Amino acid sequence: MKVYLSRRYHFSASHRLHSDAYTPEQNRAAYGKCNNPHGHGHNYVVRITVSGPVDPVTGMVCNLAELDGFVRRVICERFDHKNLNQDSAFEKLVPTTENLCREIHRVVKSGFAHVMLEDVRVDETSNNSFEYSERERHLISVCK
Repeated sequence: MKVYLSRRYHFSASHRLHSDAYTPEQNRAAYGKCNNPHGHGHNYVVRITVSGPVDPVTGMVCNLAELDGFVRRVICERFDHKNLNQDSAFEKLVPTTENLCREIHRVVKSGFAHVMLEDVRVDETSNNSFEYSERERHLISVCK
């Protein structure tokens, strides 16, 4: 029997969407106002979904305190009130929320092996959310 557990976390960060492969005109066309040289910020909501069997002793899929502590330490503290362009993960990647979602998935998968990581969802705004599931090997983008 497999049970799914999802937890939500919050952090605020800024970024500028800009590709060195593009001319200034191409950057403005591709990213619009998100190419502002001064950047802009978001209040991100991250949902981490894990799965596993229910432990017969604890009755839980995983220890929530351990999951919360890990995510707060390696994700929230890393990105909260930071400029994503200055994070080492985005030295050669545009810090889009798609790439942020994949980076969060990579970090959680590599560091929290207690359960199966099913997917990571990042809400950038009330209209934009991005979800990455390695199981399906694709990124799901939901834009309203």
